[in-house]
Amino acid sequence: MNVTQKKDGDPCPQSAVGHGVGLAGLAGLGLWIMVARHYGMDGPYAGMTAVLACGGPMVLWSVLVDKVHRRPSTGIDWKAKPKPLRDTLDISLLKLAGLWATWGGIGIVYCLARWYWDGGYLFAMHMFAVAAPWLFGLSIPYVIWLDRRMVEPRDGAYAFGRMIVGSADRPNRGEIENHLRSWLVKGFFLAFMLSIVPGNFADMIHVGTRDILAGPVELARFLISLMFVVDVAFATVGYMLTMKILDAHIRTANPFMAGWVAALVCYPPFVLMNNGGPLDYHQGTQDWAFWFGAHTVLLWAVGGTLVVLTAIYAWATVAFGLRFSNLTHRGILTHGPYRLSKHPAYVAKNLFWWLSTLPFFVSNDSLTDMARNTALMMTVSGVYYWRARTEERHLMADPVYAAYAEWMERHGPVPRLIGWIVGRKRTENGALQAAE
Repeated sequence: MNVTQKKDGDPCPQSAVGHGVGLAGLAGLGLWIMVARHYGMDGPYAGMTAVLACGGPMVLWSVLVDKVHRRPSTGIDWKAKPKPLRDTLDISLLKLAGLWATWGGIGIVYCLARWYWDGGYLFAMHMFAVAAPWLFGLSIPYVIWLDRRMVEPRDGAYAFGRMIVGSADRPNRGEIENHLRSWLVKGFFLAFMLSIVPGNFADMIHVGTRDILAGPVELARFLISLMFVVDVAFATVGYMLTMKILDAHIRTANPFMAGWVAALVCYPPFVLMNNGGPLDYHQGTQDWAFWFGAHTVLLWAVGGTLVVLTAIYAWATVAFGLRFSNLTHRGILTHGPYRLSKHPAYVAKNLFWWLSTLPFFVSNDSLTDMARNTALMMTVSGVYYWRARTEERHLMADPVYAAYAEWMERHGPVPRLIGWIVGRKRTENGALQAAE
């Protein structure tokens, strides 16, 4: 059997997201970036416009081309006549009670956690304050309209609402817990994304064309900054549009404490890798431009490699379309960079850090710092391996992901490379077994 026949006879599970939605978002975002750079628009609202320019085309593509609103996974029955309002109004009112109570709880956390009132988080809190009245008002017709068309409108928000009003019937505890975890993810990470949108966008706008073309270091740094703008814009859209009508809702939020710990230690205020943190691997280090500054060819080679790694990292976010978010299951991705690795963003991010920082080189001639930096960088990579494993543990409950993971073991370039490195070989059907 040749390779083509084997692949045709062993297809990868279909991805929940197509290539088109991400490309539509890239087109809209790219057009706005060109306009903003031309006119020097670098304010925080220009950054938010970039998010809208990214999200708008993706919504249109998803609805008009992919027709995601028609998928059974939305839970909406478009063929049936909408239920009478009298049959669903009580459900909708309980659901609104649960939803509003959840939002109120998130608001209390924002008030109590003082880091939300400092630095970039101030802009995020301002955006929430502006959006809150609109969200509360629009949630009423949206929930009522949706519940009349849902196959089963009783969800986690409904169960939480029943608990709040003291329903005689015992609410489903599992649904309530998943509802609260889902909104905890959204509340925590959306605030973080909104806090970094303005700065990332302004840094990219401020760089002049002449500076960009000054040399390999300047070009590489601009391209890396540009791709971080792409990554943040797509991620922010993902946290905003967790909507069933777009099939982008959260199916489940990671129920395992280890998954939450592994993720949260990578983000402020819990981040362990920042300067002065317990996993700070920067003592006495310099970046790649310092070490290779006297070698132009190496600057081009290393800078180009870092750009490629950042492009893979951004591509892994773009591939999600409307569905990016940490710690959640919103549909299984099997296309784009997810044909190379189950965790392309983590692989690219860690390789980028190793190459850009070179923790085994120090400018203070301290062997202790050299050894410590290297050990801590290895620990950071270990944290991301831990994150990947906890995410897989969560997603394995979905048979589609289980099938995708098995397919990747047989055909994925990165798993096959790892298998070759550790000395595993494959049976005729592609399964891995230990080498003799």
